[in-house]
Amino acid sequence: MVLSLALAAGFVAAVWWVGDRAHDPWRLRRTRTARAAIAMAAWLGGTAWLARSGWLAFGSMPPRLLILMAGALVILAVLVHSELGTRLATVLPLWFLVGFQSFRIGVELMLHQAWIEGLIPVRLTYLGWNFDIASGISALILAVLVWLERAPLWLVRLWNFLGLALLMVIVTLSILSSPVPFRVFFDEPAVVWITEFPWVWLPTVMVTAALLGHLLVFRALAILGRRR
Repeated sequence: MVLSLALAAGFVAAVWWVGDRAHDPWRLRRTRTARAAIAMAAWLGGTAWLARSGWLAFGSMPPRLLILMAGALVILAVLVHSELGTRLATVLPLWFLVGFQSFRIGVELMLHQAWIEGLIPVRLTYLGWNFDIASGISALILAVLVWLERAPLWLVRLWNFLGLALLMVIVTLSILSSPVPFRVFFDEPAVVWITEFPWVWLPTVMVTAALLGHLLVFRALAILGRRR
């Protein structure tokens, strides 16, 4: 819960910061930041309510959690190509956008603890088939290199592709380990905890935050490439 709330608060702070760096009028900056805060509160509260009501529980086809995440993907695509997305990609330093992905270290440690407590199979941890912790560790290293201007753009682009691929791997493994008709992995426990509160914020906040971060890096690289 702390990590999810921190990510949401960080997004709101980023909206304020880019407005400050762009020298927006104070009233406009306040309005945009308030809208971001309301949107984050609505997303956190809405997903929490859906989880607590049992609406996201597996049993329907298509799974309602997947429908929710598909909606989130559409929102992210619109956001990245909006005025706000352009401002985030251009005003936030590239080293910051890269280093942001280091929060995934904490996510992987949480998944390891979830396995210890019997909530997920070991396959979904770094002791199994989940190597997403490499994205978080490499993000710290690459962010320093970018800050020192020692990392070429092709390296950042390659890292971004690999980080996105690792994110998709763990998402796919989670889906195929859940009680859906197309389930592939049947070793218990089935992945059902992500439909309950507060763990629903793992896919709806943490996964979406990582995905947004990767999309912003791609947008920033495209803008830098055009400028050069």
